[in-house]
Amino acid sequence: MAYDEGLAERLRECFEGKRGITEKRMFGGLCFLLHGNMAVGITKNELMVRYAHEEHDAVMKMKDVRPMNFTKKAMKGFAFVGPKGFDSQQDLEAWVERCLSYVSTLPAK
Repeated sequence: MAYDEGLAERLRECFEGKRGITEKRMFGGLCFLLHGNMAVGITKNELMVRYAHEEHDAVMKMKDVRPMNFTKKAMKGFAFVGPKGFDSQQDLEAWVERCLSYVSTLPAK
């Protein structure tokens, strides 16, 4: 299993009723896209989150967050969040809203 199916279901609940959301297998896991732009995803049991570049320092200080570094170099605007960072549904929904808030400013693909 490349990603946590239970977490995928929790995310689907967060996206219920929202327009423009699609799912796509990416980065060895599952991603949720808004109008074609990756917003949030799952790799193993972690969230991949996307946020505004200017929020990078603040996000890095948050609970159970680490830089996303597929290329051995941290990517600003992307991070991994470990399970303790979204253990409550409220925490998960807050991450989803942060991601959607940023991605909704991008042009549709």
